[in-house]
Amino acid sequence: MSKKFFRIEMLPAFQGDALWIEYGTTDNTRRILIDGGPVKTYAAIESKLNNMPDGDKGLELIVITHIDTDHIEGLIRLFAEKRNKWTFNPTDIWFNGWRHIKETQILGGREGDFLSALIERRTPDEWNKAFDKKAVLVEPEKPIKTIKLKDGMKLSLLSPNAQKLNELAAKWETDVKKYELSPGDLEKAWEQLVDMKKYKVVEGVLGGTDDLTEKVTSQLRTDQSAANGTSIAFHAKFGRKSCLFLADAHPDLICESIRKLIPNGKKRLKVDAVKVSHHGSKHNITDEIMKLIDAKHYLISTNGSFHKHPDKSAIETIINGYDGVPEFWFNYKTEYTSPWAQASSDGEKKCITHYPKTDDGGIVIEL
Repeated sequence: MSKKFFRIEMLPAFQGDALWIEYGTTDNTRRILIDGGPVKTYAAIESKLNNMPDGDKGLELIVITHIDTDHIEGLIRLFAEKRNKWTFNPTDIWFNGWRHIKETQILGGREGDFLSALIERRTPDEWNKAFDKKAVLVEPEKPIKTIKLKDGMKLSLLSPNAQKLNELAAKWETDVKKYELSPGDLEKAWEQLVDMKKYKVVEGVLGGTDDLTEKVTSQLRTDQSAANGTSIAFHAKFGRKSCLFLADAHPDLICESIRKLIPNGKKRLKVDAVKVSHHGSKHNITDEIMKLIDAKHYLISTNGSFHKHPDKSAIETIINGYDGVPEFWFNYKTEYTSPWAQASSDGEKKCITHYPKTDDGGIVIEL
């Protein structure tokens, strides 16, 4: 008898996010990839793609949540490969580039235009198909938009909205100007991209041999707070199992959207798991969010190397806000994530913790 499953793997994405989701039945597996971590995460993504069985190379969806280097670089590297060399076949790619959001007067940052140029050249017909090739966007005055994937996976969009996108506009305009780019100038972005050894696959795929200097690398970063607010976040439900995938989304919009999903007569949205926003930053998990959700499992993707995430106060907010003993899933065990192992082994448990079995990182949770 065929049995349904919903499986989430947090790949070893260093300080970033790269999530490999499998769902379906024992007879048929469907797959979703969310983000690609920093560029060195590419090896883990490539391994997952190469290990898909012959005759079953489909990805129902690739979601590029927002333009931060710890989420986007691995996918720039992935899409840098020529299309005829791809070992996978995406049905849809969600990503808000300049061509989708120009009607809201949003200006695309340099890396956004890099990725836009790659998608335009590699897979233009699979770009935001579920949204009629327009922006992936929450409309405040309308009900939550739900996209149905094959075999019954339902994705309900929580973020971003036009306001969050507009808050980033000035900073993105400054970012592209310093590289003598115009927002959405994909040809010029392509020319600059091919000169960057960082994303080069093999000789001649993108072209160019010059490496990035430290100065250029440091300039590739846009304002994190504003960029995080543009995160594509959603509620995923398959059968009776569900998870909130919050990327780095801001809590105000997440709370606003979750309220629309709470069933009549209920005070909280019941879900099995939450991929915690912004790697467990204290600014992205709040008492208000915890009052709106009822979830036992909390997934935190980070090795803590850049910003020393997760924050202690964020973990305490989850522990205090859940009516029971929450379970934390970390894709690394480091000095930044290990303090809660002790909390889970004390006589009176504050939480239960799960860590990778190897030092390489990465962990799987089956809902």
